[in-house]
Amino acid sequence: MNKKILLASLMLTVILAGCDKQDAPESTEPVQSQTTPVVEVVEETKTVSPLQDNFDASARLLFHARPHYATVLGVDDSLAGGKYSNRLDDYSPQAEAKLRSDIRAVNKQLANIEATDAIDVDNQKVMMNLNRYFAGNENFDIGYIDLWMGLSPFVVNQINGPLIDVPNYMVANQKINSLDDAKDYVQRLLGFDAFLQGVMAKLSSDTEKGWVPPKVIIEKTIAGLQAFIEPEAKAHPLYTALEKQLNAIDGVDSSEKQNLLQQAEQAIENGVYSGYRLFIEAQKQLLDEATAESGIWAQPNGEAFYADAVKMLGDTDMSPEEIHQVGLDEVARISAEMDAILVANGHTEGTVGERMLAINDDPQFLYEDSEAGRAQVIADLNGFIEEINQRMPEQFATKPPYEVEVRAFPKAREASAPGGMYSSPKIDGSAPGIYWINLRDIKAVPKFDLKTLTYHEANPGHHWQVALNLAQDSLPMVRRIAPYNAYVEGWALYSEVVAKEMGMYENDPYGDLGRLKAELFRAVRLVVDTGLHHKKWSREEAIKYMAETTGTVESDVVAEIERYMVWPGQALGYKLGMLKILELRQMAQKALGEQFDIKAFHDLVLLGGAVPMAVLEGKVNDWVKKQKMPHM
Repeated sequence: MNKKILLASLMLTVILAGCDKQDAPESTEPVQSQTTPVVEVVEETKTVSPLQDNFDASARLLFHARPHYATVLGVDDSLAGGKYSNRLDDYSPQAEAKLRSDIRAVNKQLANIEATDAIDVDNQKVMMNLNRYFAGNENFDIGYIDLWMGLSPFVVNQINGPLIDVPNYMVANQKINSLDDAKDYVQRLLGFDAFLQGVMAKLSSDTEKGWVPPKVIIEKTIAGLQAFIEPEAKAHPLYTALEKQLNAIDGVDSSEKQNLLQQAEQAIENGVYSGYRLFIEAQKQLLDEATAESGIWAQPNGEAFYADAVKMLGDTDMSPEEIHQVGLDEVARISAEMDAILVANGHTEGTVGERMLAINDDPQFLYEDSEAGRAQVIADLNGFIEEINQRMPEQFATKPPYEVEVRAFPKAREASAPGGMYSSPKIDGSAPGIYWINLRDIKAVPKFDLKTLTYHEANPGHHWQVALNLAQDSLPMVRRIAPYNAYVEGWALYSEVVAKEMGMYENDPYGDLGRLKAELFRAVRLVVDTGLHHKKWSREEAIKYMAETTGTVESDVVAEIERYMVWPGQALGYKLGMLKILELRQMAQKALGEQFDIKAFHDLVLLGGAVPMAVLEGKVNDWVKKQKMPHM
């Protein structure tokens, strides 16, 4: 093991243990143990079937281990093994190993339960697959379980992971409507000591096994951690989120409010910041061990890890070589369609990428670089949602019960946030789905890109799909939040095609060019992801190919490539999932002819929740057979 990393881990334990209780509010109970066996925590008070009991056990395991995600969804305490709003996640090696072992044990029990009717058989099949997804491949005991991506290889990196996700979700999703809510929030801040100790222990454990991110990733991670602790404690989002909500509560004595805010300030300065400073030092020490190689293949048994990632996140049996070729073929096809639009509109000189880069600088497509310009972006995005909502009944029979809201990323998050992102509504509807837009660089949001981004992130893309899945209360909870990458991202990219078919780009050639640009971007991902992790491309080779092919500014491409470096396989799901959904629709259309009903097809795909592509293919095949049967 790197002795300096071990030393940092020990220092974190000592330093944070010193501020463990000194600033705790008098009425706040100690943070509960995060290794309590979840299945024993909750006592069943009603008779349920063995299958339902098993499904609930899976949910309790996941939400107990990831209370920050329980907060995002607003699940009931009983589904998280008890109260969770005052607890933080435990990412220690022991806790991660226990979570994965417990999920496998639940899955073994599930395999031995006899399912009878069709619904139970379907639930059992999908839940067994989901449990395998969340348990991760047992050949790899590194990384951590991410509830969106399954096994993620680097617990500390520049784009996600506990050090980024947990505080971000606290700020964005933890609602404070009462004094007790505020105390829970402060208790979470005071719980950062145990939380950070667990992450540091996992970092040390993985480093000992030889898993160290590429050098450039560590450098970007250090910069991100430094930015996180740059503000004064009272200006940090962890503090201002509490302050804003606490001040909006009526009937609470001002002195009590000030007491909680003072405790929060001290917890951030003495606990959060102190711990993050030790992570910065630990990352600096890792620079000496880091490789210059960009792909996951350079890690111990990395080629096998990528093969597993392709299968899980790409949801395909294709080899990396085959996927690479699909990407090249799609790049050629889409580029030809873009060229036709460019030529028809007077853009004839240079490659497609060069012409797109020039158009991106054209003032007619740029918003004013001001607060008024940024406000206009938000207004236009809302307008696109309202416009397509009017047309949704043309292709969709079922509307989700949750609303979607457009928000700009907080300035504190802009540097590390993507261009656009979607986050789920709370189950009880107390918070809407959120379509986030990054307005840090106004040139990064040209007008011709924004329709497509909106259809992808909001309707009929992520919001429509996630909200409908979440509303299926007849499904097990874990199925309602199933994160199958190829299904979720494939649907969002397929939605861009649906919007085109609905006429949303009519008389808007540049908007359609923006749609094709987005599709080209996803095709290029097939090429560069397999390039990095299978063909052993360098970071620089991948950046050059993506920038030249798509006509995207290099600074944006750099962030994309570095994302793929730490999320091997994730970028494959978009295009592979879209191609599979289109393939299944075309098969059904050909088989049914005039009997084909696009609304019924979309209900079929969406209302059963996210599933593996092989399961979706079986569902579509069964549906086609039923539709072809003579109606009595």
